[in-house]
Amino acid sequence: MPAVSRVTGALFLVLLAWFMPGAAAGAVELQQPDGQTLRLEGPASRLVTLAPHLAELVFEAGAGDRLLATVAYSDYPEGARSLPRIGDAYRLDIEGILALRPDLVIAWDSGNPRAATAQLRGLGLDVWSIEIRQPDEIATMLRAIGRATGHPAQADAAATAFERRLAGLADRYTGAGTLDYFYQVDANPLFTIGNDHLISQGLALCGGRNVFGGEDGLAFQVSHEAVVAADPDALLAPRSPGQPDPLARWHDWPRMRAVATGALLTLDADRISRATSRWLDSIETACTLLHEPRR
Repeated sequence: MPAVSRVTGALFLVLLAWFMPGAAAGAVELQQPDGQTLRLEGPASRLVTLAPHLAELVFEAGAGDRLLATVAYSDYPEGARSLPRIGDAYRLDIEGILALRPDLVIAWDSGNPRAATAQLRGLGLDVWSIEIRQPDEIATMLRAIGRATGHPAQADAAATAFERRLAGLADRYTGAGTLDYFYQVDANPLFTIGNDHLISQGLALCGGRNVFGGEDGLAFQVSHEAVVAADPDALLAPRSPGQPDPLARWHDWPRMRAVATGALLTLDADRISRATSRWLDSIETACTLLHEPRR
C-alpha cells in the first residue's frame, strides 16, 4: 500500500472517531435511572461517592485507589475509613466536592437530595446516579463501575462471585416452603418495608413472605396492632453494635407465634442495609435463622 494512501486512511479513521458519537477509543456510557445516558470520554480516575454503599461498591470493583472522598459512615472496607468526608448522604459539601475536581461523582438516586445533585451537574460535574432495586442489580452495578473506572476484569470477577452466591442461595431453599415474617426498619415510629424493597426480595429467595409485602411503597409506617394481627412466624430487625435490642418491646405480646417460639432475629445493620455483596452475607444469615426452627 503506498505511503500516501496509508496516511490518508489513518487520517480518515481519526476523523471518524472524532465526529461519530461513541466511536472514540475508551469512551464509557453509563445509564441513569431516569433513562438518560452519561457519556465519559474515558475511564474516570478521580471519584467522589455520595453514600456509604457506593464507596463500598467502588472498592469491590477494584477502583478504591481512585476514590478521593466520600460521605459520613463510609466505614467499609478499611480503605474507606481514612478518606476525606464531604458531608453525609443527605447534606453535601458542594464547595468541598468542587475543590477536589472529580471527573465522576457517583450519587445515590433515591437517597441524595435531588437539588444537590442537580446543582453539581449545573456546575459542570459528571454525576452518575445509581439505584439498586433488584438483587442482581448489585452485580450489574459492579460491572458498570468497573467499566467507568477502567477495572473491568476485577469488577467482573466480583460480580460473577456475587451472582453464583445469589443463585446458590435460591437453589438451597428450593421447595422449603414459605415462612411469614415482619421486618422492622425502626421501632419508634414503627416502620416496615414492602415487597419491592431489596431486603424483601432477598428474603423471598429462601421462602420468606413479608406480611406487609402487598402494601404500596418501599417503606411505610404500621401499627403494633396490625403486626399482632398478622401474627408472623418471625420478627426481624437491623441492629448496630452497642445498641439495645430493637425487638425487645415485642415481648409484650407473648402469644404471637414469633415471640412464643423465640424467633426475634436481629441482623447486622450495615450489611443488611447496604446494597453491596455484604448484603448477601446478611440475607444468607437471615435465611438460616428463619429456617432454624424447621431443622
